[in-house]
Amino acid sequence: MQKPSILKTADGGNIAYHRLAGASPGIIFLGGFRSDMTGVKATALEEFCRERGQAFIRFDYRGHGQSSAKFEDCTLSTWLEDALLVLTKLAKGPQIIVGSSMGGWLALLLAIQKPRRVEGIIGIAAAPDFTEHLIWDKLTDKQKKQLKVDGKILVPSDYGDPYPITAELILDGREHLILHRDIPVYCPIRLLHGMKDDDVPWEVSMAVNEKVGSSDVKTILIENGTHRLSEPDDIKKLLSVTAKLLDALVLSS
Repeated sequence: MQKPSILKTADGGNIAYHRLAGASPGIIFLGGFRSDMTGVKATALEEFCRERGQAFIRFDYRGHGQSSAKFEDCTLSTWLEDALLVLTKLAKGPQIIVGSSMGGWLALLLAIQKPRRVEGIIGIAAAPDFTEHLIWDKLTDKQKKQLKVDGKILVPSDYGDPYPITAELILDGREHLILHRDIPVYCPIRLLHGMKDDDVPWEVSMAVNEKVGSSDVKTILIENGTHRLSEPDDIKKLLSVTAKLLDALVLSS
């Protein structure tokens, strides 16, 4: 396995990443909450870009995978800073941001902050505002009280050991909520979402479709798709959507 390169953050932290040189627009993959850059979607996109000669970057947010910091010491602001640093320091020219789950939220926030650099977005079970609607709103009164008193609780996970949720994560997330208003993102957007997603309802992608300012938005609902969308047919769909968006952007440039 190839050893990742390291990008230093302003506070002395490390962001581990893999990068391919290639044609523009490049692709940056943003993973999900507690996911890392070794997942099926990230590596499939890398191979797709290698075969196509397209520039590509995958990386681990701080508190994830091979990057520095503890997960519970990080917030959405931390991970947005990491994504911005990768976009501005590692990527060249316009980019398509492919965001999985939490990465879909971050992709929209990137496009708001750096509209000239983000030429397109592909959301995979995009989860904007998940800290509020999919974590906080689903906590019991007892859990909410414990979170306020202790600053941290452990929440069961279907994907492994219980994981920590901090009060700071919830409070920080509220600074980045976007679904309550029009979303000033105007680039082409493709939203893939499984209709059997038990973690992020497919209606979230429909809400994004309605809120963004872009006139070029397509929501692709996958009838038997679950949250991860990592089955072979899911990956085939992702790569097909990516190829079509790339071709369209190249033709329009």
